[in-house]
Amino acid sequence: MYLNKVIIVGNLTRDPELTAIPSGQKVCKFGVATNRVWKDKSGAKQESTSYHNVVVWGRQAETSAQYLKKGQQVMIEGRIETRSWDDKTSGEKKYRTEIIADRVQFGAKSGGASTGTPNTPSAKTSSGGGEVDTIEYPEEDISPEDIPF
Repeated sequence: MYLNKVIIVGNLTRDPELTAIPSGQKVCKFGVATNRVWKDKSGAKQESTSYHNVVVWGRQAETSAQYLKKGQQVMIEGRIETRSWDDKTSGEKKYRTEIIADRVQFGAKSGGASTGTPNTPSAKTSSGGGEVDTIEYPEEDISPEDIPF
C-alpha cells in the first residue's frame, strides 16, 4: 500500500493567483508558510519556517481566490507532486514540488476576524492578529503510569 497525503496549517505568504487552463478549468496558486518551534539540547528555543507551494483546482480554486488573502491562516489537505520542465532560456531542467489541494479550510483573517479557524486548542495566539506563535507544551514529563488506559 502507498500513501501520499499531506496536511498543513499555516499562513498565506502571498495573495492567491487565479488563472484558467486552455480547457477553461480554473487553477489557483499560492504559498503557505509553516513554523516549527522546539527546544535544543541546551534548552534554547529554536524556530524554523518552511514554505510550501499550493495548487487548487476547480470550484475550490475560485472560492480560495475570492476569500483568501496574504497573512490569513489556512489548513490544506492534499498530496505532494513534483513536476519538471525544460527552461526555455537556459535549457536546463527545472523542478517544482507542490501540494495539490483536495481540501482548503479557511482560518482566521489577519485582522483577527474568525472564519472557521482550524481546531488548534493548544495553540497560543498573539493578541495582534490571530497568527499562531507557539504551541505551549507542559513542562513536566509524563510517565506511562499517568496514562489512564
